[in-house]
Amino acid sequence: MELTNIYDTFTLNNGVKVPCVAFGTYKAAEGDNVEILRQAVACGYRYFDTASFYGTETFLGQAVKESGIPREEFFITSKMWKDEMGYEATKEAFAKSLERLGMDYLDLYLIHWPQPSPGCEDWKTVDAETWRALEELYEEGKVRAIGLSNFLPHHIENLMKNCHVRPMVDQIEFHPGHTQETVLSYCREHDILVQAWSPVGRGRVLADELITELAAKYGVSPAQVCLRYALQRGVVPLPKSSSEERMRQNRDLFSFEISGEDMYRIGAMPPVGWSGEHPERERVRL
Repeated sequence: MELTNIYDTFTLNNGVKVPCVAFGTYKAAEGDNVEILRQAVACGYRYFDTASFYGTETFLGQAVKESGIPREEFFITSKMWKDEMGYEATKEAFAKSLERLGMDYLDLYLIHWPQPSPGCEDWKTVDAETWRALEELYEEGKVRAIGLSNFLPHHIENLMKNCHVRPMVDQIEFHPGHTQETVLSYCREHDILVQAWSPVGRGRVLADELITELAAKYGVSPAQVCLRYALQRGVVPLPKSSSEERMRQNRDLFSFEISGEDMYRIGAMPPVGWSGEHPERERVRL
């Protein structure tokens, strides 16, 4: 499938089409939240990723409303946090997200993490009850697609054994130097679209000698190399930025193609840029 701009789409396993590049709102708009999001809309972004934990839902809803662009031209994703899991709590969390966004439906709703806390013994039951709530929201037409975030294959398997509606998306940390191939392979096998949070892996990846070499070779920024790599792996990148120049750069991923050899070189990079987050362990401070 050839992608030519950020409005081209991947198709989920329920037929819903998802734009191939999103604007991530986590810590992207610290300070004047609304203005940054207005700027992103003006730069052409229509797919926005938020979450109750981010604290950006209200600002995103305001930016969308003020744009004057019809709601149906946007694709909006949100997620419930670890302390909002469980059947009833999920329903409440979803309603609160809609209220903060000022919207009457979501395009995609995700379980943010598979465990309320590391070592949670009854996570399988909690996940199953949470997913049951998402299935009902989906079947009621309140959300167009449902999925997961930071779920590893054994977490997904737990849901697949009991679900009526299969997960459509799994958001994971994915960038050169940390590609989580086991998760990627599992999701492809089960027709679950992978999306990449932290797709440029912070400064350590951007300064990596291979990434900087390839940026010079293709005449683009190191961030563009990382984002293009995700697209060529069939992964939706969720870049974030508070700079208009970088917003535009992150959108311009279609004027070059990374060669097959260079894709292999990126895939074989040594580990670099991991956030320190893991769904079953305490956060590692790097």
